Amino acid sequence: MNTLYSFRRCPYAMRARMALRYCGVAVNIVEVSLKAKPAEMLALSSKGTVPVLSAGGQVIDESLDIMRWALAQNDPQDWLLKDDPVGQRCIAELIEENDQVFKLQLNRYKYAERYPEQPMEVYRAEGEVFLRRLDELLQSREYLLTNHPSLADVALLPFVRQFAHVDREWFGQTPYLRLQAWLQRFLESDLFTSIMKK
Repeated sequence: MNTLYSFRRCPYAMRARMALRYCGVAVNIVEVSLKAKPAEMLALSSKGTVPVLSAGGQVIDESLDIMRWALAQNDPQDWLLKDDPVGQRCIAELIEENDQVFKLQLNRYKYAERYPEQPMEVYRAEGEVFLRRLDELLQSREYLLTNHPSLADVALLPFVRQFAHVDREWFGQTPYLRLQAWLQRFLESDLFTSIMKK
């Protein structure tokens, strides 16, 4: 049996769980307490961060690699855009910007008291650059790169959700109406609600 070490609210673990669920991969989910990480998990991955997937003797401890592994088993709605090299490049660029740049801005915004060099609004404005870009991508369609969800939508969703939830009132008053609708559609989807059950 495949085992996923996960933490319910971790955005990296969320995107891994969504991909596994979408692909129909049977997996036993072990909810990890970040204060008391299980020895079995640390034996598999010394990094000590979730998610960690143990599948048929293979250990995968990066969320994106878990998503790609799952999609290699089954990708019914073509999240990988396999016949669209331009789309594939866009997926890679968006995820790179999310993981390398936006995630840092999100951390500073969410935990602004730990970064007293700047007021919270400065960190929020830095993150808004990415939100604006995503909102523009949604101009002519419901998803970021095509008319159905792709790997980019699902890989970015938990981080946009976290940014929006720091100050929901503020997010609700932004001009990013398309992004708000995109987020809401995902949050109400069976895919998301099923992976967030306690």
